[in-house]
Amino acid sequence: MSGISTLRRVMTRSTLVAAACALTLTAGAATANAATITPAAAHSQMAATGFKTIVGGDKASEKYPFMVSIPIKAPASGLNNGNCGAALIDPEWVVTAAHCLDMQIGSFAKGKVRIGSDKRSSGGTVRTITQVFLNPGYAQGQPNQNDVALVRLDRPVKNKPIVIAKRAADFGSATRILGFGITKPNKDPQKWKMSEKLRQLDTMRGSLEECDPGFAGDTRLCTVSHTANAMACNGDSGGPQIQKGKDNAWELIGVTSGPGAKSPSCEKGPGLYTNVTAFHDWISQTIEANK
Repeated sequence: MSGISTLRRVMTRSTLVAAACALTLTAGAATANAATITPAAAHSQMAATGFKTIVGGDKASEKYPFMVSIPIKAPASGLNNGNCGAALIDPEWVVTAAHCLDMQIGSFAKGKVRIGSDKRSSGGTVRTITQVFLNPGYAQGQPNQNDVALVRLDRPVKNKPIVIAKRAADFGSATRILGFGITKPNKDPQKWKMSEKLRQLDTMRGSLEECDPGFAGDTRLCTVSHTANAMACNGDSGGPQIQKGKDNAWELIGVTSGPGAKSPSCEKGPGLYTNVTAFHDWISQTIEANK
């Protein structure tokens, strides 16, 4: 590992048995210093937690070769067949929300990801997770802070990665969110049924005032829906928010982090997305240091 490994929490293949992937709706403690968390420690820290798929969305209208699904389970809360989303940004790397890989909040990644399929459980390219890197400033809260993480795959894929935008478009600009989460809200995780087909929702970048005070900012994007009662929900955490670039190609601007207001029903919105463009340097440095 390079010298920058002391600035982040790093998990290798041996600890990924217990990798966490959840959209937490309540605040939780997160260590500030870099550390490797063992499976035993993760088991001891398990607790019931909330997760966020797209309610009110539509089936995917096109192919998204960069879309990634990370299977997860959370036994303590009764969830055995969940997932988080992510986006392929390099043949060997994907970006997701840090809380999706936070082993202190009670859910466990199954160690493999599926890339480029519009089906949650089949198709696409399957790879094993070898390392994850949580942003060193990540912390649980309302909202989560610096909620972004990188996942290294065991070997490169041939899928075309999505480019990270230079910046998120202005307030009111059109965006789109993608996910395999639930399509009907339910407070009981045992009754959550993840969508087997990829879903999308056309959204737009909301103003700071359209989220609760203190939620949106330079590193967090307020996201609102054109459709009433439609937004990301349980199972969509870490999934991409995208916008069209000058060449009409999709660009990545965000990953699903949580609700944009205190304790809303997920479909009511607004949503809150980590502004991936604000972490471009950290992403580039981490990948370069671990080639």
